Amino acid sequence: MPRQIATTSRRRVAGGERLSRERIVATAIEVADRDGIDSLSMRKLAQRLGVDPMSLYNHVHDKDDLLSGIVDGLVTQIEPVTDGTDWLTSLRQTILAARQTLLRHPWSSRVIESRVTPTPATLRYLDTVLGIMRDGGFSLQLRHHTLHVLGSRILGFSQDLFDDSPDVRPPPEVAAMQAAMWATTHPDLALLAGAVTHDGGLGGCDDDEEFAFSLDLILEGLEKRRLRELQL
Repeated sequence: MPRQIATTSRRRVAGGERLSRERIVATAIEVADRDGIDSLSMRKLAQRLGVDPMSLYNHVHDKDDLLSGIVDGLVTQIEPVTDGTDWLTSLRQTILAARQTLLRHPWSSRVIESRVTPTPATLRYLDTVLGIMRDGGFSLQLRHHTLHVLGSRILGFSQDLFDDSPDVRPPPEVAAMQAAMWATTHPDLALLAGAVTHDGGLGGCDDDEEFAFSLDLILEGLEKRRLRELQL
């Protein structure tokens, strides 16, 4: 086979589609969704695309660049609400849209957290968020503070004090024993531990409800601060 023909062949994925950074990233997301982000490798990705692993490096520099591309691919899926409604509704709906995007890819928050600098799509998204606040009458200083207060919630997830996900949560009988042990030494913690569950216990709150509660609490406080600034 002539060299030129062979090169062209290697640049096409299975089915004849031309290889591109966008296609590589989309396939990487599919692999992570199916097998978990820890299973993703350049070799496995190349096998899924039906190409030589070295051909991937024409479009992504290395695994780290691939992860940045994945973040861009995820953030691009978020649809900000900028239809002229009040700032609080627009920002709330935008952040909840971000959360729904990340819930479709449960591993995504880990990848976002791993980035040292914002990716291009993340910068565009943050600029849109700042624009929503600007149109709502936020001062530049309050917009700056808001980014820090919201933190990772802007992208649809929150960094809890402790990992309380179902896969690390102790079974009910172990939690009950722990609460009993704390009863004399940490009475308020014991009371809370005995009452709180995520499957119908205290308040009946699941992770989505807790996220929305904290988001609403922050947005309501920001609205009070915004109105106070306007009165000065």
